Amino acid sequence: MPISDFPRYPLTFGPSPVHPLDRLSAHLGGARIWAKREDVSSGLAYGGNKVRKLEYLVPDALRRGADTLVSIGGYQSNHTRQVAAVAAHLGLKAVLVQEKWVDWPDALSDRTGNIMLSRIMGAEVRLDPAEFGVGFKPSWERAIEDVEARGGRPYAIPAGASDHPLGGLGFANWAAEVERQERELGVFFDTIVVCAVTGSTHAGMIAGFAAQDRPRRVIGIDASAKIEETRDQVERIARRTAELIGVDRELADEEIDVRPGWEGPAYGIPDDSTLDAIRLVARLEGVITDPVYEGKSMAGLIDLVRDRTIPADSHVLYAHLGGQPALPAYAGLFTS
Repeated sequence: MPISDFPRYPLTFGPSPVHPLDRLSAHLGGARIWAKREDVSSGLAYGGNKVRKLEYLVPDALRRGADTLVSIGGYQSNHTRQVAAVAAHLGLKAVLVQEKWVDWPDALSDRTGNIMLSRIMGAEVRLDPAEFGVGFKPSWERAIEDVEARGGRPYAIPAGASDHPLGGLGFANWAAEVERQERELGVFFDTIVVCAVTGSTHAGMIAGFAAQDRPRRVIGIDASAKIEETRDQVERIARRTAELIGVDRELADEEIDVRPGWEGPAYGIPDDSTLDAIRLVARLEGVITDPVYEGKSMAGLIDLVRDRTIPADSHVLYAHLGGQPALPAYAGLFTS
C-alpha cells in the first residue's frame, strides 16, 4: 500500500529543511550541493535520522501495549539516544544495550556524548563488551527477556531500527518529502548522498525514490568497514520496503549503490579524509558533522564531486543524518 496509508506517529517538526551549501559548492568547483537536515528536524534530544524511522515503529509498539522500548547500539549510538528520547516523550521506559563497538582510547566514551544523554533521559543503560556488528545480538535478546521476566511488555527495536519489518518506511517517506520540496524549490536532485551502516536509511530512500521512477541515483557511503554486510542489508531492506509500499517493479541491481573508500580503518574510527571533511564543511558553512557517520559520508561526497564522478552540472542532496552528540567522545582529535 502507499506510504501515506501506514500509521505514523509524528515526532518531527515537519519536513526537515533543505538549504544550499554554496560556499562548499564554490570551493569544490563542480556540482551544486544542498543539504537536507535530519539533525534539526526534531525537538527530541537533538534529533537525527532514527527519529524519522521511529515514527513508523511507535504506532506498532503502542498497538501491542508495550511499556518498554528495548534497543541496542554502541557506546556512542545516536540510535539508542533517540530511542531513549522517544520513550521519554511517550511516557515509556527504555532499556538500551550499549556495546563496545569502537576501539577508541577516550576514557570517557562510556560516560559522555550520546550515552550521557540517554542516562539523563532515564533510560536503563547496559554496557556490554561485544564488538561492532549489525546482526541480532545475545545481549539484546537477554535484555528483552529480562523486561518480560519482571512483568514488563518490551518492544524490540534492532540496531538502527533497521532490521525491522517497518524499518525502511521512515526514509521511504523522506523520499516523498524530497519530491514535494523539489517542486517548491524548483530544483531536481539527480544525486542523493547518504551514509550507510545498518542500512534502512539508505534502503528506505531507494524504495521511496523507486516509487517515483525518475532518473536519480542514491549513493550510499559505507561507514561500517564491512561493505559486503552493509550492501546485503541495504539490498534486503530496500527490496522488502519497496514491496511493502507497492512499488510495481523489481529494484534493479544498480539501484543498490553502496560505495567503500571512506570508511577509515574500522567502524567509528576516522581517518584523515574524515577529519578533513569535518573541518572543511565546518569552516566553509558552519555545518558540523561527526567522525563516525557524517564526516565519512561528507568525505565521500567531496571526492565524488571533485573527481567528477558526480558531474559538474548535477544538483546533489546531502542527507545530514545528525550524529554531532558523539563529538565529545572524540575531543582529543580537535585540540587545534
